[in-house]
Amino acid sequence: MVADAATGVVLALRGEGDPYALSSLLRQGDALASAAVRVLGADALAPYALDHRAVPGGENDEALVREALAAHPPGPDASAVSVWSYRGLVEASHAFLPGGANGWPQAPDAASDWVADDPWPKLSHRTSQLAALALPGLAQSLADRLSTRTDDLARGFVRAVRRRDWLQAAGIGRWLARLPDVPPTLGLDTGLVFVRQMSQGDPRVALHVVAARQFYGRGG
Repeated sequence: MVADAATGVVLALRGEGDPYALSSLLRQGDALASAAVRVLGADALAPYALDHRAVPGGENDEALVREALAAHPPGPDASAVSVWSYRGLVEASHAFLPGGANGWPQAPDAASDWVADDPWPKLSHRTSQLAALALPGLAQSLADRLSTRTDDLARGFVRAVRRRDWLQAAGIGRWLARLPDVPPTLGLDTGLVFVRQMSQGDPRVALHVVAARQFYGRGG
């Protein structure tokens, strides 16, 4: 279900297929649908950031997102990644859904000390898991902090490619597409194209690469 929903997002970001509505991909009241929204996070609403590519599904979309937020809140011992992902979905709901500022859960505080403290392999892993937050306007405080570690993320991108971890490489590459001062020697554009080609059609890899191109002009 996550793969099918990711494919729908990819088609919408490319401007292909029927007009995008989250509620046309996933069914309200379905526990698996709620889980899929939570896994995709803010990317479930990414096509609405390109207002000429999609028409939001109104109350049905809002109901789906509310169900996901209610069913899968981060617990008191949740990881920083889980809290940031939840926060990103709340932020995206505010930004991209009609009337999104009304009646949504409060975005929880999310720790960011790990950005400065993590060694670069762990930083790269966590950052890749939060690739959905690389949408324009979301998680600005996190983006500001990550911009101080662009070189380390570039190292992480290369390491992920060498390890053939295409999903991690695509997630890191998507963040690098948003961040300033990416080392030109990294070859990010050709690297993202290569990652997508080697991923053998993985929809979540395609989502990250297409988002990097559509929102930031990176990746060919």
